[in-house]
Amino acid sequence: MAARRALKAVLVDLNGTLHIEDAAVPGAQEALKRLRASSVMVRFVTNTTKESKQDLLERLKKLEFDISEDEIFTSLTAARNLVEQKQVRPMLLVDERALPDFTGIQTSNPNAVVIGLAPEHFHYQILNQAFRLLLEGAPLIAIHKARYYKRKDGLALGPGPFVAALEYATDTKAIVVGKPEKTFFLEALRDTGCAPEEAIMIGDDCRDDVGGAQNTGMLGILVKTGKYRNADEEKINPPPYLTCESFPQAVDHILHHML
Repeated sequence: MAARRALKAVLVDLNGTLHIEDAAVPGAQEALKRLRASSVMVRFVTNTTKESKQDLLERLKKLEFDISEDEIFTSLTAARNLVEQKQVRPMLLVDERALPDFTGIQTSNPNAVVIGLAPEHFHYQILNQAFRLLLEGAPLIAIHKARYYKRKDGLALGPGPFVAALEYATDTKAIVVGKPEKTFFLEALRDTGCAPEEAIMIGDDCRDDVGGAQNTGMLGILVKTGKYRNADEEKINPPPYLTCESFPQAVDHILHHML
């Protein structure tokens, strides 16, 4: 791993770290203001596929977070970029609210499968259509493979188990574009001009947020909000650089010990 450099950028996960659906993590807005007042650049990275970037931004503004659209890098953006690069016509297994992020993409007579979090599509008939496309040679593009995520009513299955089912049934391997892929983190850092060794990631998912960031060369802080479960920090090697109770505590550590 490259030598650690002075911290210049902080990547922050959204759902589970700053908020859980329509409720902010206590103290998160003020902590973000304190982080912004420092010398570091702040970017927001999310695997959410339940809504378009515009809907996500409106949700964050209602929660009084000071965040602009160009600061958010989503796995939906990464998936669209890949679809355009491959020039394929995807069968979109995504939530209806995420469709605006694919405006202009040709989807008739599909020759690829793009899968995100889409509970209304995760039933036999639709998954079987995807299965048949894959058997004909269509690529499987997973927006991400999260095992589960946190909702107001508790933990819920993510798209990962359904991606794994299609991989198993067709003996193929999905192209994954979201966290924890290195390309996702590098793309999120691109407009900052920072190397991974100059950045840190804060998130509630030990594998996708922290593990992915650390495999890219960044440091990772795990927060015990959102989807965190007891002893999650023991599930990756190397372990998180730091485990904190919440985003405000993570910000306190950065401001007092890393700048």
